[in-house]
Amino acid sequence: MYQTYTHDGPLPLTYAPPLPSFTIAYETWGTLNADRSNAILLHTGLSASSHAAATEANPAPGWWEKFIGPGKALDTNKYFVVCCNALGGCYGSTGPASVIPAGSGIEGEGVERWASRFPVISIFDMVNASFKVLDNLGIDRLYASVGASMGGMLSIASGHLYPERVRRIGLRLPNPLSPSLSVRPTYHSRLVAGR
Repeated sequence: MYQTYTHDGPLPLTYAPPLPSFTIAYETWGTLNADRSNAILLHTGLSASSHAAATEANPAPGWWEKFIGPGKALDTNKYFVVCCNALGGCYGSTGPASVIPAGSGIEGEGVERWASRFPVISIFDMVNASFKVLDNLGIDRLYASVGASMGGMLSIASGHLYPERVRRIGLRLPNPLSPSLSVRPTYHSRLVAGR
């Protein structure tokens, strides 16, 4: 099972008025060291949840099971790995299926779901929401920001938006021989993130 962080203040958005409040689902692996310098933020792909690897609370294998754990690429004997479900996602973070916050002044508040009224969000908005989780965990500077696919775009955006907080960026890029149809959504996402 995942943990959640709820931010009760507004989140400025790139293409819409601020989101009144939001919740981000996340999971962690490993132990945060005393000076909090060993944290790795793992960003999800477009459709993945924050469940990247098995935990005691959720022993089901995750989508990056082969890469997270003792002696693996994201070695939990050395690093504290945090994986946030993206803002707008459907796995516990605020998105179209969430109820509009009470007191927001938005029609249907406290009762109705956002549905098609959920604001358009950008890669930058997703990163800003994830960094609020890091703030809550007391993590000022990351050892690395890591991701594949959309997670790679989130990693690059993390370094762009928070250069003083991101020491390294790790990307798992798609095969250069990928069919053009698999590249098109990525190309579109880069265009949206850059506006």
